[in-house]
Amino acid sequence: MVVQTIDGRDMQPPEPLELALEALDSMAGSDKLVLILNCQPKPLYQILQRNGYVWEENWRADGSNEIHIRRA
Repeated sequence: MVVQTIDGRDMQPPEPLELALEALDSMAGSDKLVLILNCQPKPLYQILQRNGYVWEENWRADGSNEIHIRRA
């Protein structure tokens, strides 16, 4: 299993979304993507749901959102 992390806290939209979609396209079945943002990326969640991914949000003490994404 490979875990790829994208820290999008200092990026401007839509860069974090684009990078996340590129990473998801290259993931093998057991791989995981960790996306760190300062928001709740609702457009990404819609894409994930349509394409068979599951995710878990973990809000950190600093206010950032750590999202763990994997294939269902």
